[in-house]
Amino acid sequence: MSEAKEKLRIDKYLWSIRLFKTRSQAGDACSKGKVKFKGENIKASKIVSVGEEYEVKTENKRWVIKVTGLLEKRVQYSEAIKFYIDITPAEELDRIAFQAATFNTGKRLSKVGRPTKKDKRDLDNFMEL
Repeated sequence: MSEAKEKLRIDKYLWSIRLFKTRSQAGDACSKGKVKFKGENIKASKIVSVGEEYEVKTENKRWVIKVTGLLEKRVQYSEAIKFYIDITPAEELDRIAFQAATFNTGKRLSKVGRPTKKDKRDLDNFMEL
């Protein structure tokens, strides 16, 4: 059993520490070059060792993580964060904070787009005059 804990694939590790929602997403990120070790693209089958640093690009953030422990199974977030250290540069964190401040809620701006029911009633009343 201890031998299994010493060998852990990068795709399984990234999934277990909750950087990706599924293991297949983690594997796809590796094959698309979004996971790097020492500036080099790596395969999903690369074995993870404690102390190594990885650059991981997810949908929202570019992570730089340092492995502090190996985690085979997916656990809750409060436990998973104990197995890596986030050493993401400050400028990336600033970019994310700025992006969050200007986040689009997806709601329609008032007086833009299709008319509301009230606007339609007002138009109908105007046309009847």
